[in-house]
Amino acid sequence: MEEMLTGGPLDVLTGDYLAELTMLILGRDRMKDPARGYAKTFLRQLETGLGLAKERGVRIVANAGGLNPAGLADAVRELSERVGVPARVAHVEGDDLLARGWGEGVLTANAYLGGGGIAECLRAGADIVVTGRVTDAALVSGAAAAHFGWSHEGTADLDALAGAVVAGHVLECGAQATGGNYAFFDTEGIDVLRPGFPLAEIAHDGSAVITKHPGTGGAVTVGTVTAQLLYETSGARYAGPDVTARLDSVRLAQEGPDRVRIDGVRGEAPPSTLKVGCSRLGGWRNEVVFVLTGLDIEAKDALVRRQMEDAFARAGRRPREVNWSLARTDRPDASVQEEASAMLRLVVRDADQEAVGRAVSGGAVELALASIPGFHVTAPPGKGAPYGVFEAAYTAADGVPHIAVLPDGRRVDIPARPFEETRELAEVTEPELPEPLPDSYGPTRRVPLGTIAGARSGDKGGSANVGVWVRSEEAWRWLAYALTESEICYLIPEICQPSSEVRQPTPEARQLKVTRHLLPNLRALNFVIDGLLGEGVASQARFDPQAKALGEWLRSRHMDIPEGLLK
Repeated sequence: MEEMLTGGPLDVLTGDYLAELTMLILGRDRMKDPARGYAKTFLRQLETGLGLAKERGVRIVANAGGLNPAGLADAVRELSERVGVPARVAHVEGDDLLARGWGEGVLTANAYLGGGGIAECLRAGADIVVTGRVTDAALVSGAAAAHFGWSHEGTADLDALAGAVVAGHVLECGAQATGGNYAFFDTEGIDVLRPGFPLAEIAHDGSAVITKHPGTGGAVTVGTVTAQLLYETSGARYAGPDVTARLDSVRLAQEGPDRVRIDGVRGEAPPSTLKVGCSRLGGWRNEVVFVLTGLDIEAKDALVRRQMEDAFARAGRRPREVNWSLARTDRPDASVQEEASAMLRLVVRDADQEAVGRAVSGGAVELALASIPGFHVTAPPGKGAPYGVFEAAYTAADGVPHIAVLPDGRRVDIPARPFEETRELAEVTEPELPEPLPDSYGPTRRVPLGTIAGARSGDKGGSANVGVWVRSEEAWRWLAYALTESEICYLIPEICQPSSEVRQPTPEARQLKVTRHLLPNLRALNFVIDGLLGEGVASQARFDPQAKALGEWLRSRHMDIPEGLLK
């Protein structure tokens, strides 16, 4: 916060504090103390940030209110008095729908609100606006709507709102738009030691320039912005409570050093429903990682599995879910012991803590002197820990309260759109494929896909998305034909069979649904893989539970690429 406030001019500073996992954490905080449920880090940042913002005339909008925006607003007022910096504080509420009942064990149930309440608070003169669960992009689109006088009712400002939503999506993950987590950071020579944070210069028509403060690290390029546009999205329609932005209309252009223009964004009326994020405790889990070293890895793997299954049988309590995975990180004749070792990971889950406790930890510890040669584990097994589950539901938008609580205490209801001004989501007509790459590009060579393609991946509940893009029209003419749904099945075997033991899956064996979306303006493909992450990040269903590195794994996989593209 301090870096953004002191690094250059700003009108509004936005902060996104909420993720699916964060809501579960805040839900457990609220169970312990009903007065909590908000992101306390926001208050720590305001200790110095409030004075700096006041000096520079910068207003602050943050969703740090989490499950208790009113409580955070009160805490900000107390901080304002303590540090001697007057501040007009407002908040947005109505998203918390837990009282409506969403099933057994649900800790949080919050509708994703739009930017209308934020805009109302800013128009009323608020210096600081805190919200609960709004969409990440609403922090930016709400501020832009207040600045330019756009309406969240009717259809006149849909394109402008959609442009601001796209800008907000680029900003929401901070340095991911300035070179952080960027596939080509090395080949493009981007210094990511300490990348700066992005900012958007938004115009009245909703177009924007993404840039950063002078002298900060990282870079803003068409590539870094493309990567973030593909992050945690799916198809051409990017739906929100205020507008559905058409990602297939987005145009990007490098306007200058660290300046990328976004324009051409078209908007459509939003759906009549709002997404509701529900988190609940899913049960208890435990994990043991056995280290298998040297020779006979397969035999050692088999013995440990047999012995643990025997331990479960003797305990009379086999956990409901028992998952094994073997990571062959070993190599022959290794000069470093760690490089001679493979990791055998056991993960168990059950509704009963006892079923994942002593039967697992005791069984593993008792093998220490009676199992494979070289037996050891990466950490002592514990008693088991609770895990969470994220689920998405939907509810009618006109049945969800959206309330702006203004600095003077007045409460303003933000109306939902009339039904006739909504548009239910549907897949767009599949874009035409580009002309295939001609044979003149020569024979193919088997090399990593990442030699020519970038990727960015992430999670949405139990689904994963991975966006793949290329930097030239010629590469796009190859990628659009080569990287099909069937090819993804071969490159990511988990799609075909959620098990590390499947070596040669076939498309016919595919168990998980895969959907491919074409985005020709970005020279990109976006794949959504339903169910890859089980019940979501908090359940830790796989080694990379949020699919953050799924794209980099895909880039490391080998494909037959025309030599003419490899020059």
